[in-house]
Amino acid sequence: MSELILASTSSARRALMDGLGVPYRTEAPNVDEQVPDGLPADEAVRMLAVRKARAVQERHPEAWVLGADQLVEVGRDVLGKPQDRDAARAQLQRLLGNTHVIHTAVCLLGPGGHHSETLEDARLTFFPVPEEELERYLDTGEWEGCAGSYRVEGRGQALLQKLEGDRTNVQGLPMLSVVRLLRQAGFDLFARRQAPA
Repeated sequence: MSELILASTSSARRALMDGLGVPYRTEAPNVDEQVPDGLPADEAVRMLAVRKARAVQERHPEAWVLGADQLVEVGRDVLGKPQDRDAARAQLQRLLGNTHVIHTAVCLLGPGGHHSETLEDARLTFFPVPEEELERYLDTGEWEGCAGSYRVEGRGQALLQKLEGDRTNVQGLPMLSVVRLLRQAGFDLFARRQAPA
């Protein structure tokens, strides 16, 4: 198989891929993450996952490229990555004591025009917490670069009261779906590795 590139530099996504044990490398897609106003969250997140995968595959047309994106939806509002601490505080104030949905889309592009994608959802309910506790969580900096302003694989899990769905989906890369896409594409997930010469 040609090389596999994860179109992301997310530490959480890298950790999940490392656990799978399939050889891969990462590359930042460096794409515009704006989507048309009014686009439903599930369509927006699919658009972004495909955009990221295509950006990297255009630079490496013989490679397999895995792109992913994630958006948080609470009520009718879609939450992306916060721009600063104030935005993160406002996002978390919407989530605390409420239930929200995380949409994660994955797109696998490969040689010969291969294109497969999937969308996974998870529902999370957060504890209501007092303002001073929220400020201490913001002090951790985990909100940076995260849709919804928290990391469930980090200290943000202390906000979580209930989770319905795949925890790896919440972490940014639904591994059940990733495995399915890779198997369908013909990847040998238990290939023997050659010893270095």
